Amino acid sequence: MFAPFRVRSYRFQWPADLATSWAFEMESLILSWYVLVETRSVLLLTVFASLLYVGTILAPMFGVMGDRIGHRNLLCGMRAAYATLSTALMIFIFSGTLTPVHVLVIATLMGIVRPSDLGMRSSLIGDTMPAGLLMGAMSIQRTTQDSARVAGSLAGAGLVATLGMGSAYVIIVCLYTTSFVLTLKARGAGAARQRVQHAADLTARASPWHDLKAGLAYVWSAPHLLALMCIAFLVNLTAFPLTNGLLPYVAKDIYFTGQTGLAYLAASFAGGALLGSVVLSRIGHAIYPARMMIVCCIVWYTLVFVFAQMPSPVGGIPTLILAGLAQSLCMVPMSATLLRTTGAPFRGRVMGIRMLMIYGVPIGLLTAGPLIGRFGYPATVTLYCVIGLVFTALIALRWRTDLWRLDAPANRR
Repeated sequence: MFAPFRVRSYRFQWPADLATSWAFEMESLILSWYVLVETRSVLLLTVFASLLYVGTILAPMFGVMGDRIGHRNLLCGMRAAYATLSTALMIFIFSGTLTPVHVLVIATLMGIVRPSDLGMRSSLIGDTMPAGLLMGAMSIQRTTQDSARVAGSLAGAGLVATLGMGSAYVIIVCLYTTSFVLTLKARGAGAARQRVQHAADLTARASPWHDLKAGLAYVWSAPHLLALMCIAFLVNLTAFPLTNGLLPYVAKDIYFTGQTGLAYLAASFAGGALLGSVVLSRIGHAIYPARMMIVCCIVWYTLVFVFAQMPSPVGGIPTLILAGLAQSLCMVPMSATLLRTTGAPFRGRVMGIRMLMIYGVPIGLLTAGPLIGRFGYPATVTLYCVIGLVFTALIALRWRTDLWRLDAPANRR
């Protein structure tokens, strides 16, 4: 389970990713609750959540930059930007001048960079990790996100309740700064430097746009990569908005609870996902990744539908835990398969295109806001889940040779 930590770079990258993920979750929970309470508008809540993903359209270009200058170097620059923007928000809070407008503007700036973080950290793992340890490394890396949603959400709510929003933001700034310093130490091994140098040699004479087109052509020409991208866009469009961006609405207007209740809901979903990551870190070498991804995607949609019918947290929280478990068993094999079956010179671009699929989240959120206002939350969730289940089945049928056959590249153990 802990074999990936034998790689020096991973020993620095994992705590750096952990600090970043904790800061992300604390910041998102604190600011989403602030926007909802100050504006009393579910529409503005969905706008805020969507702005955090505005940069997904630029994710492929971040992948091009990562392939050119090195994924670690790009991550360092991104994490320096997080620290700078969170410091600006902290100053607004302590000066007593913070308004929802400030939050939306800084969320937009943060959203330009933040969506590409997951892709670049995955690319760095692909650069530095032997193929045999990749599934385990990705599973353990996923615990940085899931543990952050558990502990980061609870810590964010607790700190605001006991110390105030300003003190909570001091901790967020410290986490971003720590992440930046640790990322600087995450240097690749000799083989990784050779792969990065090889990618630089291939792209030195080409323009960034040429690199981007080459990356898109690479994905389009590989059926299993194209199928994985379609699944990624689908779940970001119809599943993640329901269990991430809209949880503040569920906590406040469905369960009639406060910020602490919201933290429990977020922590429940993440706790299930954390359990899934731990399980995969032990048995990941024995599964068929694409098959597990499809089956668990169907289970995930089913559990989200059940969650929407729960009238109280008593039934909602256990359902969210199971939904988080299914989500992890779906998404971790997807990421590991993308890295394992992508050539080193294209790794950053492929993961950048994968992050582009996150653009489904703001589309799903902005569509859900008006639908909830007109038809209600349960009806909107039912619609999203039906769409998700139908298209998951269509994707599995269309690419059944590339996703279901045991000898397919996507099912390589």
